[in-house]
Amino acid sequence: MNMKEKLLTNTAVVCVLALLCCLLWGSAFPCIKIGYELFDIAGSDSGTQILFAGCRFTLAGILTVIIGSVLNRGVLLPKKTSLKYVIKLCFFQTVAQYIFFYIGLAHTSGVRASIIEGSNVFLALLFACLAFKLEKLTVRKFLGCLIGFLGVITVNLNGEILGFNLLGDGFIFFSAAAYAVSSGLIKIYSREENPVTLSGWQFFAGGIIMVLAGLILGGKITVVTSAGALMLLYLAFVSAFAYSLWGILLKYNPVSKVAVIGFSNPVFGVILSAVLLGEKNQALSPLSLAALILVCIGIYIVNAKGKESPET
Repeated sequence: MNMKEKLLTNTAVVCVLALLCCLLWGSAFPCIKIGYELFDIAGSDSGTQILFAGCRFTLAGILTVIIGSVLNRGVLLPKKTSLKYVIKLCFFQTVAQYIFFYIGLAHTSGVRASIIEGSNVFLALLFACLAFKLEKLTVRKFLGCLIGFLGVITVNLNGEILGFNLLGDGFIFFSAAAYAVSSGLIKIYSREENPVTLSGWQFFAGGIIMVLAGLILGGKITVVTSAGALMLLYLAFVSAFAYSLWGILLKYNPVSKVAVIGFSNPVFGVILSAVLLGEKNQALSPLSLAALILVCIGIYIVNAKGKESPET
């Protein structure tokens, strides 16, 4: 094992880098809402929302390829044999995940969406263990994910009775499933291709597809300001940096070790939304603190050293 692999498989390093990814993703929730205000995008205008997301991911792909090329001292181009990987990844990681998410979010509450989206960690673990056969499903991993998921539910508790509808909750679940599949795919594909290359080109391809889908649905961006442009650039950076780093971590570590840290994403989202959107009492609430503690316990259990529990 070389120094790079030793560093990127160190549990403390993995946790810090993965938490950084989740912190950035968590900041995207309030920043998207702020972006909608800056671009004057109505909450019911799904076409323009998808167009906005497509612009974000197209720019993210360009940024990823440029930054990766500079660091690699050469243009990041996928191998001819890797083009099929890019196509599959762009479908699951960008197009399916976000189209399902945006449509589903328009037909369900933010509380239900956050809780259902939190199931993506469970699904990533199940796909990795049962579908892709990348690792064993153990009682310890399952228990850690269960406790982390309780953290996601806790941070979203507000007395609302949860229900289910296909177009809303169902589409959010499909979004979570698409993310889970993409986690397993990037783990497999990064054996033969640079994960940064895969991230950059799948973002670019997926972004273009979403731009076209948004235009077909009647999306139209009519208000453009310097503040809005900077926000769009930040959101593109979040995707470019976080997904590329996440892909690198998945390349060198078991999916469960990295994926469980994703439970901190909605916790960061709630806290940062509260701070950036002026609801500071919610950020400092007992529920947010309890959720963070549960997520940390779940991460610890999945990554704790020791004898593995029997396969479940």
